[in-house]
Amino acid sequence: MFRKLAAEFFGTFWLVFAVLGTAMFAAGFPTVGVGFVGVGLAAGLAVTTMAYTVGSISGGHFNPAVSLGLAIAGRFEWKDLIGYWVAQILGGAAAAVIVYWIGSGAPDFAAGGFAANGYGDLSPGKFGLVSVFVIEVALTAMFLIVILGSTAKAAPAGFAPLAIGLALFVAHLIGIPVSNASLNPARSIASALFATTGAWSQIWMFIVAPLVGGAVGALIWRGLLGTDDKA
Repeated sequence: MFRKLAAEFFGTFWLVFAVLGTAMFAAGFPTVGVGFVGVGLAAGLAVTTMAYTVGSISGGHFNPAVSLGLAIAGRFEWKDLIGYWVAQILGGAAAAVIVYWIGSGAPDFAAGGFAANGYGDLSPGKFGLVSVFVIEVALTAMFLIVILGSTAKAAPAGFAPLAIGLALFVAHLIGIPVSNASLNPARSIASALFATTGAWSQIWMFIVAPLVGGAVGALIWRGLLGTDDKA
């Protein structure tokens, strides 16, 4: 079990490090950076690379909402859920600490929003609470459906990490302007740790909505799309 938790820690670390690092250091650097497309690509590539690297050890969740959805779909043991959540949150937090540590070495560094998620004034596009809740649920649900479908027994072998990474990339393209694209409570908690914009007061949204989305995606797969491919 320790190897599984270590894999989840490092997988989530890499995902959050990629997202926060790209958002904080490269998105607008020096005046024209990679933008939100680059941040989304970083997220997708990070998940793809770690899914290939440690997916055979832990299943490659890197996200509490994914772990919940897989448990509901019958692909993951409920008894392991809390341990995975703890490992994922700690991995994300460790990545946030290192990004902050690196960033603070610049003379003009300011944590600001620290790539945190938000609604209302904290939404990149100033979208309201309902809009942000709906997009977080919808995107996470679709992400779970892609995960469950691409890892089903009938799916082509070896391509699941690519499908999952591309799905996360697309989700970020849609979600960044609205909510800054959470889909992952561990990533949201990591960002809020150092944000100076009041993001922590909204963290409930980016824990609840992805978990709801993960559950919805799993139920859709299990009730409408899936076959007898439960682990």
